[in-house]
Amino acid sequence: MVAPKLNSPLLLLLWCICLVSACNKNTGVITPPEPEPDPMTGDRDFENIDPNQPSFVSIDDTTPETQKWVKVEELTDDFDSWNDNKWFKPLWNYGVPVDMKAENAGVTDGNLWIKATLNEGQERWFNTSRVQSRAQINYPMYTESRIKTAHISAYNTFWLNNGNISNRNEIDVIENNSKPSCNCQPDFPWQMNSQYFHVVDDDTRRNKGNFDNRNLSDDNPLKGVRWNEEYHIVGVWWKDARNIQFYLDGEPAGSVVSERDFTRDLNIIWDLWTVDEPWLGGLPPQSDLNDETINTMKIDWIRTWTLEDR
Repeated sequence: MVAPKLNSPLLLLLWCICLVSACNKNTGVITPPEPEPDPMTGDRDFENIDPNQPSFVSIDDTTPETQKWVKVEELTDDFDSWNDNKWFKPLWNYGVPVDMKAENAGVTDGNLWIKATLNEGQERWFNTSRVQSRAQINYPMYTESRIKTAHISAYNTFWLNNGNISNRNEIDVIENNSKPSCNCQPDFPWQMNSQYFHVVDDDTRRNKGNFDNRNLSDDNPLKGVRWNEEYHIVGVWWKDARNIQFYLDGEPAGSVVSERDFTRDLNIIWDLWTVDEPWLGGLPPQSDLNDETINTMKIDWIRTWTLEDR
């Protein structure tokens, strides 16, 4: 195309526009489309997670196409009231200074709670409690619970177990301590302390998956939020006899592979406990147990599903 003689700047501009249009038409040049949104940079809706599905389904659905999640009502509860048909309080003790008491757990205002209180002057001065499911479950399954941690140096736990110290299958979803007293666990306010134990005749196989919530995606509003500052959703997808995937606030949060097959049906448990050991974070000051603003672990709900063929 040869440019005509144009005596006006306006005519020259119009001619340039026509030239560009003709080139695009004749050569097939197309304006490139807008890039696809990056799913890791803010297009996911963490505030409107579907309660009828595992949390990760609303964020990044990795459910196998040929299978579906089916809710297990016996292991699901919004804790509007205490349900004796679903839960009980096994009061076996950990070591000193823990003393398990039935009155240190209950349901109030839509929360299951476990409280640490002081029994001053006693060797077992850390009064607390434990809540366990009556029903048991096996893989493939997923369970998650929305929990706010007591802000004392103690393990706030959500776990699955069946057996005893010498023979058991165990999956620890969390052992959270938001306030370690030992000055030796600086990451604990954000670290999940997830793991498995497989014990046969005192032969223990174990592996950890210690995800840190500061490693959540940038668009996750709970990234870097300490366990005591807000409720967090913690979960586990027990996929098969050996593969265990943990979740935090809708995202994958580390995984472990068992050295041996899991063979037992497991109960679900919450408890709150401490011991004078650096691996737990040390004992809390006894005065913390008298502080009603920090001495209670709160569980908003639990939801559990099995994975079945469509």
